[in-house]
Amino acid sequence: MVIYDSVKKQKVPFEPVRKGEARIYVCGPTVYDDAHLGHARSAIVFDLLRRTLIALGYRVIFARNITDIDDKIIAKHFQTGEPIEKITDYYTKRYKADMAALGVMEPDVEPKATASMEAIVAMVEKLLESGCAYRDEEGTIWFDTSKDSDYCSLSHRCSDDEEAQARIEHEAGKRHPRDFALWKACKEKDVCYDTALGRGRPGWHIECSAMIDATIAYDDAPYEIDIHGGGADLFFPHHENEAAQTRCATRRTLAKYWMHNGFVTIDGEKMSKSLGNSFFIKDALKVYDGEILRFYLLSTHYRANFNFNEEDLLASKRRLDKIYRLKKRLYGSKTGQPDKKFKAALLEALSDDLNISKALAVVDEMVADANEYLDKNPKDKGFKQIISANINFLTELLGIGGQDAYRWFQQGVSTEEIETIETLIAKRNEAKKDKDFAAADAIREELNQMGVMVMDTPNGTVWEIRD
Repeated sequence: MVIYDSVKKQKVPFEPVRKGEARIYVCGPTVYDDAHLGHARSAIVFDLLRRTLIALGYRVIFARNITDIDDKIIAKHFQTGEPIEKITDYYTKRYKADMAALGVMEPDVEPKATASMEAIVAMVEKLLESGCAYRDEEGTIWFDTSKDSDYCSLSHRCSDDEEAQARIEHEAGKRHPRDFALWKACKEKDVCYDTALGRGRPGWHIECSAMIDATIAYDDAPYEIDIHGGGADLFFPHHENEAAQTRCATRRTLAKYWMHNGFVTIDGEKMSKSLGNSFFIKDALKVYDGEILRFYLLSTHYRANFNFNEEDLLASKRRLDKIYRLKKRLYGSKTGQPDKKFKAALLEALSDDLNISKALAVVDEMVADANEYLDKNPKDKGFKQIISANINFLTELLGIGGQDAYRWFQQGVSTEEIETIETLIAKRNEAKKDKDFAAADAIREELNQMGVMVMDTPNGTVWEIRD
């Protein structure tokens, strides 16, 4: 497999620290509000990476953290009067529900900042002992960037962003503009913890370094993990600071490879029709099935910026519909083994830095060829078994195509409407059983007037909404 390393700014062969294994850490959400489309894209991108590595035979250990103590969470706590734990538990559950709807696999390891205090404190103590950190008069502990000769070797952006870094954490106690807080001394209207470092709370950057070291880091290697991932906005200063902390605390390199996904923007004019300018996943899920959103967000290469608009989303849905229309033609058939050439072509595409355009072209070709063959050979059971297995492999690899083919085309129908339709179908089946074909035909016509197409299959009567 070849991946784009953000540090080297080029594609490089993926050569894991330990043969046959891949340890991946992706920055997760700060749980003070509902997850947005940027969260969705990052989660789906690294879910695809994880699925691809698994399909290639790697043993993958995948970690994604939860930041449950942060300035924004504390602000919400004082604004609402709700306990911190209630706020963070609520939004953590919401985030997980959104990820499930998008078909994102649960992480193998999901550390929380507040549950990792011991590891955080231990790492800060190491940094103090090594002289890479210092305490100011108020008790806040800062990382001394001047003590790390490799600082900025990750992003190479310090000269451009030094002013921004200084502006983000402008404090009188800092010795250098680039220095950043490891441990924040308790202030008024704050949420604090009593630890060996004093009363305070962790800075944002330290939690990821500490959690990686405490959970999934290799014990006997120069690199703690294989791949560190996240959004492009995290490259500097967050990932730069993570790398520096780990380097100085453990004398090891945090990650062998760094991968970053592009930004998500919204075309407000085109989205205003049904979603307004909402950036929240929850609002998109009210209008579209999670698999539609997943497929759409997957359809652009992960490193490119993504402009979210409904016109493109609907075009993407029509592409996904073709897979389900093929799946309908296989209804009731058994599943065999996927076509070796199809499977190899898909994995070859994704092994090239997750080349999703090439992978989806392979899928489109398979769907078109299968439909053409079935037009001429509609009863070829062996062929149907292979194509059914191909679609199952798509579900494993891309997280699409796993739903019932007929239910897929019933989207947008209310519960009440479904009950009415299925009651009519039951009456039609009863009429057919009683050989009252006139009544059965009348019910079919009634359903047809409702825009419902009825199909009698060996597995019973199924229906869908006509396009």
